[in-house]
Amino acid sequence: MSEKTKETVEKRRLRLPSFSVQVIIGLVAGVLLGWLALSIGPVGAEGAEEPNWLTTTLDTIGTAFVTLLKAVVPPLVFTAVVASVANLRGVANGARLAAKTLIWFAITALIAVVIGIVLGVVLKPGANTGVTIDAAADPGSSGSWLDFLNGIIPANFLGTGVGVETVTDADGLITGATGSLSPNVLQIIVISLAIGIAALKVGGKAEPFLTFNASLLAIVQKVLWWIIRLAPLGTVGLIGYAIADYGWGSLSSLAWFAAAVYIGLALVLFVVYPILLRVNGLSVSRYFRGAWPAIQLGFVSRSSIGTMPVTERVTSRNLGVPSSYAGFAVPLGATTKMDGCASIYPAISAIFVAQFFGVNLDITDYLLIAFVSVIGSTATAGMTGAVVMLTLTLSTLGLPLEGVGLLLAIDPILDMGRTAVNVAGQALVPVIVSKREGILDQGQYDSATAESLFASDDVAHPEPQTSSQTGAQEPEADREPAATGFISIDTSGEACPK
Repeated sequence: MSEKTKETVEKRRLRLPSFSVQVIIGLVAGVLLGWLALSIGPVGAEGAEEPNWLTTTLDTIGTAFVTLLKAVVPPLVFTAVVASVANLRGVANGARLAAKTLIWFAITALIAVVIGIVLGVVLKPGANTGVTIDAAADPGSSGSWLDFLNGIIPANFLGTGVGVETVTDADGLITGATGSLSPNVLQIIVISLAIGIAALKVGGKAEPFLTFNASLLAIVQKVLWWIIRLAPLGTVGLIGYAIADYGWGSLSSLAWFAAAVYIGLALVLFVVYPILLRVNGLSVSRYFRGAWPAIQLGFVSRSSIGTMPVTERVTSRNLGVPSSYAGFAVPLGATTKMDGCASIYPAISAIFVAQFFGVNLDITDYLLIAFVSVIGSTATAGMTGAVVMLTLTLSTLGLPLEGVGLLLAIDPILDMGRTAVNVAGQALVPVIVSKREGILDQGQYDSATAESLFASDDVAHPEPQTSSQTGAQEPEADREPAATGFISIDTSGEACPK
């Protein structure tokens, strides 16, 4: 055997498993470490118990990974949306795509809320529960129909808000405070849209800025590539901490409610979405194979915003959606497209609260639930979270907000499934709209795997033409969408290479 052959064999032996396998290994390791941490239990004297070292370590690893993902959200959304608007070269065409995206958001939300209402009526989770009235408590914050206006107006140029958390002692006295910056994705989208449109209006003088923006987008995407590589380690911490810390002990008293929610989520994810894909001539297995990295990360992280960079990447890199469209649609979906948190969950929860307190709902109430679920997620886009949508639904129906406290004990467990469905829908709608507009790269959609997230990342290639334009697809290695290779869309709806 020659030296070159020996060297090649040695490299193959040292090669790490594929990214998909690494994530699965991380998931299994996280489950095992989580159960180990759970068996160790808390430490310290009774009444002053604290998490053990393993629980703390898992929490630190998982939190650090999600924090890294959230750190790239502002620059990624800003640069991607500005580049998208600038390269569409026509606000009207971009507005048409945005309108169709919102219509499909509403269609899928309506289907999801109908499923939630049917499950709530049939399974009667509020009448089959072991939770007592003692658990009822005011949620502390609630959603409002004015949240959209409050959330869409940028508080500052960066679209960020400041959060302050106080630290109190045993007597309730404030002993310290910690501050943090939290990005408001909806405000960042508004700012980015305004700057992108302004760049179009300025014309040639804006070209240096647009070139810089495209370069910055490429840099941000490279940083994101590095962070995504840490996903297997992040999965260990996230799923491990979930098992070690979440309210599993409270699950038995709310088992019927939790079952109803997860049945609804499963129906949306594995029945409704596949039907929509098939109706639009798309392979179901190819979709799940391409979107799986984002879906599983949404499940373990419980954060649509934290998962958004990965969702955008799989949508454009794995599923064949043009980068210029995905850069706008996915951030918009992360704030307004929530079939899990804003449709299934509030529908079943509202019916649970009504049944628990003995309030009879009529057809008007069910129509209100559907209305709030379809429109409310947009109205509360400035305030993310399932509790916000639930309080908006309860207040609209006139049900007691204290009912939210009945469900908070197992909210993290439910949030895992809710977020996974949210993320799946945020990737699904851009795929469907792209397919119907004739701009989906069908070849890329049909051939993508989790490994496509990292294909040809160091080499920039033009955005691929669709098969309707060329009659044939380029080889997979040449189909890497570049940060600067966006498309423009003419009035006929066909993709035009720029």
